[in-house]
Amino acid sequence: MMDQTEAADLERRIEALREKTGRLRSAVRESYLGNREVVELLLLALLGDGHVLLEGAPGLGKTTLVRALASALDLRFGRIQFTPDLMPADILGSRILEETPEGGHAFRFEKGPIFANVLLADEINRATPRTQSAMLEAMQERQVTAFGKSMPLQAPFCVVATQNPIEMEGTYPLPEAQLDRFLCKIELQPPTEDELVSILESTTGREPASVAAVLHGHELVEMRDIVRRVQVASDVLRLVARTIRATDPAFAKAPDSVRRYLRFGSSPRGGQAILMLAKARALLKGRVWVSDEDVQAVAAPALRHRFVLGYEGEASGIHPDDIVRDALASALG
Repeated sequence: MMDQTEAADLERRIEALREKTGRLRSAVRESYLGNREVVELLLLALLGDGHVLLEGAPGLGKTTLVRALASALDLRFGRIQFTPDLMPADILGSRILEETPEGGHAFRFEKGPIFANVLLADEINRATPRTQSAMLEAMQERQVTAFGKSMPLQAPFCVVATQNPIEMEGTYPLPEAQLDRFLCKIELQPPTEDELVSILESTTGREPASVAAVLHGHELVEMRDIVRRVQVASDVLRLVARTIRATDPAFAKAPDSVRRYLRFGSSPRGGQAILMLAKARALLKGRVWVSDEDVQAVAAPALRHRFVLGYEGEASGIHPDDIVRDALASALG
């Protein structure tokens, strides 16, 4: 636990950085006029030093949201349009044979689009599993290995992947190992009537002004460091641990829905994701400690993509969020 002087210093730093986060939030909302909760979750994942999976039907503004975020950050932006014929070299880079000044020849590595700070992996589930697997090392280790050489990715590094619902034609399910690397999964819902009116009005009139950068890379790195310093009491840690345990269908005290519908529950990464998102939420609320409310607010986006449904779960059409609610209720006692 931190002493009073350290806590007071942390609170001052949080207050200063909250103002910058507020400007970042406002800048993103100037371009993305959809659900505000989506923007909030995206910011939490960004502060929590994690990757984000955005799922929604075509036309709901997934790419617009990520572009707005990249424009509001003074960081290098990269974009990969995933297609069935995309190859790993199209992501990581390739070697090019070129002539040297001395008249000889040598290979030069041409870096791929993954060498960015904010990477938009657009429609990631349209590529084959072989190509999707090329993202794994970058997402987990923050480095790329090509032709026997490992190259670190510049911090901060964040992947925001979009995917269409798996039922749509021409999509491949993401491997479970890759899904587990995403800090959270954000599901985009169709806009309300009022939101749709705002979207139609803003996109069919004058060309909107470009979003100005309001946050620099070193500031984001500092904010991520502060997020990790947010305190978590032992009872909150146990709440998260009990929630993860309650998603295991082999656990004797798991809820009926877990034992009935799941083949596999969340890994420990799910618990880490809950804590990082909860810490970021606490910071944005101006607190230096995580509450039970923070945990309950972020549990669904942190866990909904980490379950493997059994046959009955697939047939029933149960939503993973319902299972998360049951696991939380069980953990809360």
